[in-house]
Amino acid sequence: MKPDAPARKPPKPVTLAYLERAALYYLERYASSAENLRRVLVRKVERRCRERDEDPAEVMPLVDEVIRRAVSGGYVDDKVYAEGRVAALRRRGGSARGIAMKLAAKGLDRELIDTALDAHDTDDATAALALARRKRIGPFRVKDRAEHRDRDLGALARGGFSFDVARRVIDGDGTLDD
Repeated sequence: MKPDAPARKPPKPVTLAYLERAALYYLERYASSAENLRRVLVRKVERRCRERDEDPAEVMPLVDEVIRRAVSGGYVDDKVYAEGRVAALRRRGGSARGIAMKLAAKGLDRELIDTALDAHDTDDATAALALARRKRIGPFRVKDRAEHRDRDLGALARGGFSFDVARRVIDGDGTLDD
């Protein structure tokens, strides 16, 4: 028979210093919006409080304080985050609709998302062409292009592109010249 495992010490209580360290550690690894950082810290607080049999509502004001400090210290800037994500996702072939949904899921407001999309100079057709190149579909398919046309159109549609844009890219020659 196995001996019983030794009892674990309960984790330390949630403090402002703990939350600041957790926020900085997260921000070292990932770019984040203020709302996304809030969600990460709330999950940490809830888990720690559950392990200690405490009420998380008592320490939630500390999360707000850490978010306020991160924003005022320049560690979190939703505008810069939105612009960076738009640029990165457009290079990978993201549609405006798909990018807007991803940024909204990170807690950014619609006005900020629209501003970031408008500031980026890539249109949906250029992004769709980048996606086709990356996935090797449409004009970038090596063989049996006509046989896979519907599947390729579907891939761009699932990427959030309109039928017109998808058709122009899939039926085109790899350029956007009309």
